[in-house]
Amino acid sequence: MAILITPTTKILIQGITGEFGARHTRLSLDYGTQVVAGVTPGKGGQSFEHNGHKVPIFNSVADAAKATGATVSAIFVPPPFAADAILECADAGLDLAVAITEGIPIKDMVRVKRAMQGKKTRLVGPNCPGMVCPGPGKDSQGGCRIGIAPGYINKQGHVGVVSRSGTLTYEAVFQLTSLGIGQSTTVGIGGDPVNGTSHLDVIKLFNADPDTHGIIMIGEIGGNAEVEAARWIKANCQKPVAGFIAGATAPAGRRMGHAGAIVGGAEDTAAAKIAVFKECGIEVAATPSDMADALSAGSGAAAGRRGGTPPAESSIFFPLFLLFRRVHPSIPRPPLVLAFTSFSFSENGRHAENENDYENENDWWTVALVPDERER
Repeated sequence: MAILITPTTKILIQGITGEFGARHTRLSLDYGTQVVAGVTPGKGGQSFEHNGHKVPIFNSVADAAKATGATVSAIFVPPPFAADAILECADAGLDLAVAITEGIPIKDMVRVKRAMQGKKTRLVGPNCPGMVCPGPGKDSQGGCRIGIAPGYINKQGHVGVVSRSGTLTYEAVFQLTSLGIGQSTTVGIGGDPVNGTSHLDVIKLFNADPDTHGIIMIGEIGGNAEVEAARWIKANCQKPVAGFIAGATAPAGRRMGHAGAIVGGAEDTAAAKIAVFKECGIEVAATPSDMADALSAGSGAAAGRRGGTPPAESSIFFPLFLLFRRVHPSIPRPPLVLAFTSFSFSENGRHAENENDYENENDWWTVALVPDERER
C-alpha cells in the first residue's frame, strides 16, 4: 500500500513530445510505470514509441483519460502554458496532477489554486521532482515513477519521505536504501511559495497509511509550512518522524535556489524551524547525511507523543545495525553523501537542483555523489 499512487496507477504525460518530457517518459517506462497516454495539442493520433512500448498521443487530457483510464498526469509543459495544463487536469476530473515545471509565474499559480478549490483533483508541485512508489523488482522496478526522481535508488518498504527539495529527497532515499530500509512513497512537493500540496497534507496521508511506519520530512527556510506540520505531528501523529531543515547559513532577504526559499521574518529561519521541530518531538538531523539515523532515534519520540512506549513494530522494523549506530558510531555509515543541496548562490536564479540541466537520470549521480569527508 502507498499514498496517492500505486505501481498499477495509470499515468498520462502532458508534454510527452518535448525533449524533457520525452526523456523522462522513457525512464518511467523503463522503470515499469504504467504510462498509458501522452497529451500534446495538435499531435493527437500520433504515438510515442520506446523499447516496444507504444503510447498513444491525444490532443487533450479529457480525451486521453476517457480513452485510456488514466487518473494521474505528469506535467512537463513550459512555464507560460503550465497553469492551463494543470487546470485541464482538474476539468477532466483526474485524481492527481503532478507539475514538474519550474518557473511558473506566482500570479498564475494563485489563479490555479483558487480555481482548483472544491475540485476532485489534487495538485503536487509545481517545481517539484515528482513522486515514486517503489516496485518489487531489481532496483525497485515495477513501481510508479512520476517526474524526474531517480527510480533505481528506491527500495520497496515502509518509510514515507516528503520534501520541498529534489536533491535532498534523493539523498534521503539513497541513505535509507543503502541501510536496507525501503520506502512506501516518496513525495516531492516542490519549493515554490504557492503549491498544491503541503507538508501537512502529506504527513496526514502517511499517518493514515497502515503501510507507512516512519516518516522523513525535509524542509527549507521560508514560509511556515514546516512549522504547521510540526504542530500537527505533536498533537496527532502516531509514527516516528525525522526532520531536516536546509538553509541554516542563508542570509536574510536573499533567495536561495527555490522561489520560496527566502527568509522574510524571524520564524522563516532554519534555526526557528529546527527549534519548533525539537519542541514537537521530531528528531532533527544536523546534516543531510544524518537523516536516516535521525529516523531511528525518532521512534522513541513518537511513543512520547502517544504517551506510551515504542510499539513492537517500530523496534522490529528498523534494522538493528541502524539502531546500534546511535550507540556505536564506529559502525560505518553509507560512504556517499550528496555534495550539493538546493541552496547554491547564484545571481540569475539557476541552482544545482534544476535537474533540467542534466542529460539523463544518471547524470545527477555522477556530479552529486562524493565520498563523505568523515570516511577519509
